[in-house]
Amino acid sequence: MKTFIHVLAAERLKMARSRLWIVLLASPTLAALIGVLADLSNTPDSEAWMTLLMAMAMLHGLLFLPIMAGLFPSFICRYEHTGGGWKQLLVLPISRGAVYFAKLLIVFTLLALSQLLFLAALLIVGFVQQVSAPIPWGMIATSLLGGLIACLPLVTLQLGISLMWSSFAAPLSVNVSLTIPNLLIVNSAQIGPFYPWAQPLLAMMPRGGEGGYVAAHLPYESLAITVIGSFIIFLSAGLLYFRRKAV
Repeated sequence: MKTFIHVLAAERLKMARSRLWIVLLASPTLAALIGVLADLSNTPDSEAWMTLLMAMAMLHGLLFLPIMAGLFPSFICRYEHTGGGWKQLLVLPISRGAVYFAKLLIVFTLLALSQLLFLAALLIVGFVQQVSAPIPWGMIATSLLGGLIACLPLVTLQLGISLMWSSFAAPLSVNVSLTIPNLLIVNSAQIGPFYPWAQPLLAMMPRGGEGGYVAAHLPYESLAITVIGSFIIFLSAGLLYFRRKAV
């Protein structure tokens, strides 16, 4: 346990010297702009928060969350891919499992921070739009937590690819190329429930909305099967590869 904490601290220091905060602020800022421009004149006050959440999540959950789930693993592995970093790291008396899960936890923490910033943006937009209805904390928390959990398969897959490829751009390109089809796939009742890159948006959509397949809401069981199943597969494959990775 002490070794894992030391590895985790080292990974945190690497991130502290980066400029990932710019990426973290990009999605909430653009989502807030969409929320401010949203027309709530014909929306009942009781549904205003849900409407804002749906409008802002369309950009955040559709594109930014899946892309960040690929960007952060690529970034966190770039230090070891330069200057023989893997050789220096893997010859130390620490388990490869500790290194793998430390990187996974750092990426997951960054995504959690992104969700908190999205929450702040949502509350600010609600104030600007003068929404007087009580804040539905339960609905918002379910949406944010669901989107975060839905990113787990993407994080484990991209972490495995980033561990395998020394190029920073290649894993990111793969993730972006698989995220762009979300624009069509989220509206497909046949493909959407089983496409990992669509799950963050589907999980963030508040229950009870109307208008389209995205807002029709998949049963939680379908989301759970896709997210948990793909997470286990990607996690097992990535950890197995990393443990056998040559120094």
